[in-house]
Amino acid sequence: MDTTMDRTSVRRRVALAGAVLGILVGGTGCGIRTTQVPVDAGAAPSRVSCDVPAKNPGEQSQAGSTVRVFLVCGAGLVSVQRVVAVKEEVLAADRMRAAQTLLDELQKEPTPPEEAAGFTTDVRGSLTVSGPRAGDPQQALRLNRQPDDLPTHALAQIVCTYSGSAADDGGGAVELGGPSEDPPRKYQCTAALKARPETVPTLRDLRSPTP
Repeated sequence: MDTTMDRTSVRRRVALAGAVLGILVGGTGCGIRTTQVPVDAGAAPSRVSCDVPAKNPGEQSQAGSTVRVFLVCGAGLVSVQRVVAVKEEVLAADRMRAAQTLLDELQKEPTPPEEAAGFTTDVRGSLTVSGPRAGDPQQALRLNRQPDDLPTHALAQIVCTYSGSAADDGGGAVELGGPSEDPPRKYQCTAALKARPETVPTLRDLRSPTP
């Protein structure tokens, strides 16, 4: 009699274990993965538009002229328009005035619409620009800090903002030097640089030949 009861008890335990195992396997098959450790995936990635409204032509005529500067947005550089209190003909005729005006704009905090669209700037620190020294190429520009000492995004912003403006060397390139005796280097704003501004130190930046 005791033997029969023992066998019955064993059968019940086996049946119960099989039922529990079936539930666990079924849960796994549905893609449910059990864990005793809470997982924090962090906040969902934010999306930025990198797009701000164009300047009103009437605003340009009242304030001076519209210039293009490159700011950081997302992982790359994107151009925005800024209105400056300098006439367009003055910027076109005075290269150093144009270079400093653009540099000043890069050092300003983004406007509320720019900030809302996701724009930032890495150009900071009271940067100034001057013309070439004796022995420099005629179109060279010298910053009051060494270009190589600037954050890579900041240098990329300056290169792309100057490129194609009244401040470039006339051939779509920018020749930049610093306060040291090192000769200026020639930089180009390429599509690759805009997409990955952290690569600016490895640009095709050739030392400018002595004229």
